[in-house]
Amino acid sequence: MDQEGERTDAGNRLKKIYVASSLRKRTFIAIAFLLSLVAVVVSVSIGAVDIPLSDTVRVFLHAILPPFFDNPTTPWYPDIILNARLSRTILCLITGFSLAMSGAVMQNILRNPLVSPFTLGLSSAASFGAAIAILFGAGITGSVMVLGHEFFAKNMFIAGSAIVSSLISVSLVVSLSRRSGISRSTIILTGVIISYLFQAGISAIKYFSNDDALREITLWLMGGMWNASWGVVYLVLPIVVILAIVIESMSSKVNVLAAGDDVAESLGVDVKRLRISLMVLCTIISSVCIAFTGIIGFIGLIAPHVTRMFIGNDSRYLFPASGALGAFILLSSDIVARMIIRPEEIPVGIIMYLLGGIFFIWLVCSRRKEVSL
Repeated sequence: MDQEGERTDAGNRLKKIYVASSLRKRTFIAIAFLLSLVAVVVSVSIGAVDIPLSDTVRVFLHAILPPFFDNPTTPWYPDIILNARLSRTILCLITGFSLAMSGAVMQNILRNPLVSPFTLGLSSAASFGAAIAILFGAGITGSVMVLGHEFFAKNMFIAGSAIVSSLISVSLVVSLSRRSGISRSTIILTGVIISYLFQAGISAIKYFSNDDALREITLWLMGGMWNASWGVVYLVLPIVVILAIVIESMSSKVNVLAAGDDVAESLGVDVKRLRISLMVLCTIISSVCIAFTGIIGFIGLIAPHVTRMFIGNDSRYLFPASGALGAFILLSSDIVARMIIRPEEIPVGIIMYLLGGIFFIWLVCSRRKEVSL
């Protein structure tokens, strides 16, 4: 009876620890989403015309519950917020979520904290595709209708070319990784090599471009939310939501990978198929966003690192938590990018490169301290 009682007490203690851990992780996710919501209100309030936060909240409340809340007395505030600024803000959230979640997935399936979809050549491939479209699409005019919204034909050509190039990049990585005896490190190295090949192509395109095309290519490479519209949001949002749900449904299998490939295979997990499937999904969910925003770096590295510091490495919580934190970080960076030289703005990619550099300097210094201790 004593041994049985001890086992019961031990089980209860483990249950309490598990419940407390789950509560902490859910709380972190809730806080990240709440911070993103606050950032949304701030984001739509600032610009060439600043709108008081109280009026911004009234616009949202009237849009959600019109019988109970009136619009602000200033008649143009709702039009500015709902038609001009909110689409940009939502695209920023979607992009941050996608890139951060993809980074967390790639780091866990390859068990390397410095991996992200961009490490596999995605950013260079997307840049190459966009650069080709800008160079050869200078004469494209007109617009196309997608989901009832008008898109400039040239912008759609650039976005489509970036997505196709990204898929070609990951296809090369996947095809090479199918060879027997290929390790995780080799997959990462393959991505780096492919990235260099695309970078060579970008340099060649820049060399042969005229001044206008060169400026447009350079601006696209910096990353920004200039192409944001409700049409882009309606096009991107369903893809991101569906793929995020699919990725989250695989999170339990990703947890099994932490025990090693042999253990995972003995438990019935097709390791190679799981890695390839998630690599392709991460490429699609990332490229469909950066096709309209340009290259935005470091989100897929910063957000997962910070999230692990608070909630650990459980993929079931890490993936959505990283996405929520990434959305907040990118939207906050976009707010800063719009405020520095108002009424003009600088590309949010510049802010992210600065933030990423500072973050990794801190990360290296903190690890050196741990080693010295």
